[in-house]
Amino acid sequence: MNTEKLKPLTKAEEQVMQIIWKLNKAFLREIVDAMPIPKPHQNTVATILKILIDKKYVKADVIGRMHQYYPAISKDIYSKASMKNLVKGYFEGSFSEAVSFMVKENNLSIEELELLLQTLKKK
Repeated sequence: MNTEKLKPLTKAEEQVMQIIWKLNKAFLREIVDAMPIPKPHQNTVATILKILIDKKYVKADVIGRMHQYYPAISKDIYSKASMKNLVKGYFEGSFSEAVSFMVKENNLSIEELELLLQTLKKK
């Protein structure tokens, strides 16, 4: 799937996607049950699922009168697209600027950066 064509998710949509990725396949009730408290109303989650289907993040199988939802894209693909959009939107497309920012903000220690470099060199 071309990550350039992924439509961005709202926080609520992303929250539902996180649960679907975790459960892999789930019915509406199972998704609602897995939501944090305060749990949204079942109709709200059903609406979000319809949007996720329209955005091509989720697919559904009809089983009897119920729908079983499952991810249409992997969490890995979504994560990569999100990182690219973040770097593109805030760091002019420069991953080195993004890493530099994280080091400056103490979100990434020098030790973690060195480990990252070692890992990248091995690949």
